[in-house]
Order: sequence, then C-alpha cells, then structure tokens
Amino acid sequence: MKKIRARDLGIPLEGETGLHNAITDVKGITVGYSTIIEGESARTGVTVIHPRSAKDHTPVYAGIHSFNGNGEMTGAAWVEEGGLLEGPIGITNTHSVGIVRDTIIAWQVKNGALYQKWSCPVVAETADGWLNDLNSFHVKEHHVLNALDSATNGAIDEGNVGGGTGMLCYEFKGGTGTSSRQLPEKLGGWTVGALVQSNFGRRYQLTIAGVPVGNYLKNDAPFTSGENPFKQDDGSLIVILGTDAPLLPHQLKRVAKRATLGMARTGSLGGNGSGDIFLAFSTANPQAEHGDEKGIANIQTISNDHLDPIFAGAVYATEEAILNSMIAAKDMMGHNQVNINAIPHEEVRGILRKHNRLVGL
Repeated sequence: MKKIRARDLGIPLEGETGLHNAITDVKGITVGYSTIIEGESARTGVTVIHPRSAKDHTPVYAGIHSFNGNGEMTGAAWVEEGGLLEGPIGITNTHSVGIVRDTIIAWQVKNGALYQKWSCPVVAETADGWLNDLNSFHVKEHHVLNALDSATNGAIDEGNVGGGTGMLCYEFKGGTGTSSRQLPEKLGGWTVGALVQSNFGRRYQLTIAGVPVGNYLKNDAPFTSGENPFKQDDGSLIVILGTDAPLLPHQLKRVAKRATLGMARTGSLGGNGSGDIFLAFSTANPQAEHGDEKGIANIQTISNDHLDPIFAGAVYATEEAILNSMIAAKDMMGHNQVNINAIPHEEVRGILRKHNRLVGL
C-alpha cells in the first residue's frame, strides 16, 4: 500500500520536486533499509545511503554542520579535515553505531571498496529508547549487510522503516523521510535531495505551512501533554543532503547549515538535549581525487553568488522530508507497552483549511 506523504494531504510546500521527491532523484544515490520489528521490544533498524551506488566507491566532496551536538556522527572529524566522504553512510539508533560502523568496514573490505588502506565510515544516530529496548542491541551484522546490499534508487519507503523505525517527532510517531528539489535550468538545473531520521521536537512547537498545528493537537502528547514550552527537547535529527551540483567542501558545509532552517520551519528551537547533525555531499567531480603526475586535479565548482537556489532547495527539501517522516508513519506500540500515535491526517487537514493553507484538495 502506498504511504501518504505531505503533498497528498494538500500541504502547501515550496519548490518543484524531482521525479520521486526523494534523495534518490540525485543520479547515483541509492538507499537501503533493514527494519527490525520483533516481539514487544525490538523497534529499530538501519538506513544506508550510497552516494554513488554500491558499485561506485569513488569519494565525494562533503561538509558537516553540527547544529546541536548531543549526538554522534562517526567519521565527522575526517570529513571536516579532508573534505571527503569515503564510502556509504549509515544511520541507526544510539547504541548500535559501533556494529554499523564495523560492519560497513567489513563490507568495504569484502567488496574491494576501500579508498585508502583504512576506513573511517560516517555513521549517525538518534535514540529510539522510548519504543525500542536500546540495551538489548537488536541490530546485528546481518541487518547492516542487508541494508548495504538492498539499496535501490527510485521511490523509497518512509515512516517506520530503517533507522527511523522506533523514532518520535514532535511527540508523534516520526522516523525516516525524504524529499528533493529540482532547480529550473535557468538556475542551473541541479537536484538537491534530503533524507532525514527525525526524533525531535515538542508538540507545542509543531508548525506546518506556517500554521501552529501543535497548538491544536495536544492530546496524547507523551512528554508535555501539549503544554510546558520550556520542557527540555531531548530528541535528535539527522539530515543527509545530496546534490549533483559541483560544490567544494566549504560550500557543502554551508549547504549542510541550511538544514537547520528546514528544521526550524517545522517549529523546532533546537533543545540542549537534541543531537542535530547534518551532512551534505556532492556527486559531481568524480575525478577530483585522481590528479595528474603532479597531483593536480581538474575540478569544477559553482561560484558563491550562484549558491542561493541550492541553499533554498536544501531548506525546503529538509522541511518536507521531516513532514514526510511523520505523515508516512503509523501508530506504534513498543518497549514497556509504550504507545505512540501517528499524526492524525484529517485533523491536520482541518486545521490547515481553517487557516486557508490547504491546496489542491
């Protein structure tokens, strides 16, 4: 059954999307999942992103921004230092970062995918300890390998899948979401895609299309009962942005920063307890690390005064990916009989209609 997404509800969103409205609209990018829903306490999984597909191991230029660093993204120090992302990206729960990292290295060794003699993979996390028993370490090596090997392009699943399986967002069920923006040819024709793992926010903050939706949906908010605006936000958000625009690492760091604005457009203030870490990479310049006999590589880049449309695409794709992660999600009961409801579609539509912010329906 096709999952409902933000645009299916008539939510007005800025910009034109790519064909699948997904990070996979950027040519070469593939995404794989392992979703673990077992017994009463396993509600977790793994998401893998291959920047150039599982068969092309050429590094990509990348940049990282930590909006609020109460979280983990392994390999970030080398991306910051060297400007390169080497290998697949993993996203999982907080206590499974180690096994995902180690399995990615083993997969790289087995598949001859090491760029250097060593590997320092990028693996990010958010904590799913409300619905998932973190301390039972449900993610195993075979789950990671399945996500690595099953990655695909085209339309990808959202909501309660992959690393996002057990996550919450604005005290509703959150999870995995994606979106893309296709720039018009006069602005370069580039594609910018976002994939998020959402696990942040308090109900009173939730904003959709500029409307304070959370103020109308106070029931069943597990932490705040829809009130207490000074309650600590101790969730997290991981955003991965991919583009085919030729950008250098320092420019990609600037793109990664714009994910903060996409997050803010959904209402978040970025709490002290939130691990909000964002990475952007470019699939352009495949030969950048293969210079001539003097080590000189010929690369292309967009000038800074042409970056604004890409910045906008990053903001809007992040915002929509967060909304998609919630709207595609389903109610879930998990560890210790905790039950988290998905955001109610028809109530959201009614609120937006009341504020004249419903389109197409």
